[in-house]
Amino acid sequence: MVHYSSCPVCGSNEIEIFLQAKDYTVSGKFFPVIQCKKCTAAFTNNIPAPNEIGAYYKSENYISHSDTAQGLVNKLYHKVRNITLVSKKNMVTRFTQKTTGTILDIGCGTAAFLHTMKSAGWQITGLEPDNTAREKAQSLYQIAPLPSENFKTLPANSFDAITLWHVLEHVHDLQGYLQQIKILLKPAGKLFVAVPNYTSYDAKKYGLYWAAYDVPRHLYHFSPSSISVLIQAHQLKVVAVKPMWFDSFYVSMLSEKYKTGNTNLISAFLTGFISNVKAFMNTQKCSSVIYIIEHENNPVLI
Repeated sequence: MVHYSSCPVCGSNEIEIFLQAKDYTVSGKFFPVIQCKKCTAAFTNNIPAPNEIGAYYKSENYISHSDTAQGLVNKLYHKVRNITLVSKKNMVTRFTQKTTGTILDIGCGTAAFLHTMKSAGWQITGLEPDNTAREKAQSLYQIAPLPSENFKTLPANSFDAITLWHVLEHVHDLQGYLQQIKILLKPAGKLFVAVPNYTSYDAKKYGLYWAAYDVPRHLYHFSPSSISVLIQAHQLKVVAVKPMWFDSFYVSMLSEKYKTGNTNLISAFLTGFISNVKAFMNTQKCSSVIYIIEHENNPVLI
């Protein structure tokens, strides 16, 4: 078990219990979510150690590495995924200002995104800790992701783009991971980080039932300001913030199920809609956010 007595994002000792969240996916256990009063990051405490956390991903309900389309939520997830894969490719192309290049996808799962980028002419590299997901990537797309142990053996300054689609919140060694990413990213490269936003409307409405807390798999719960604090410590900077509009609906459906026992599509849709309306004028209020990041000494070219 890992217990934090200070904030893993900024190191402050000014921390307090924010709420107790339940693992609805695997164990049914409760985990304390702690908030830092200084940088506003939140984090899950008393988490399983790196060699223990794998057991908390062993569930048919955990669909990040699944290609099943059974059940309403899964069907909607996979229909939306096909749309977002193209959107992500276009985003990478726009911000790197490259139609082809080298890309590293960390936590690539079954490699659907890498397949999209490879089809567009990019040289791809994927990292994935789960052996089953790596095997599916090979069978589905003939792509062979590397085990996560290869992360620190990749050559420096070798990637035009590095992507973490809902991955950073899962990483035990947060500071070490970002330091290594900085080493791997080319001087003019771009880093794309998608994470849930616990300051969104849907997060506040559902409270401890908010599905994106996803304890203990989500070790951290970022606010936009805490992301800035985190990356600035590694001489990186945010150059753009983009919304993930579909996430508010997906997360609201799961949250309704956790809170009431059924999906409640109408209520979930209404919550997702209101969340997106509130985020329309301020992207940083979206349920999930993509941060486009570059080296601090690199000029903004957008």
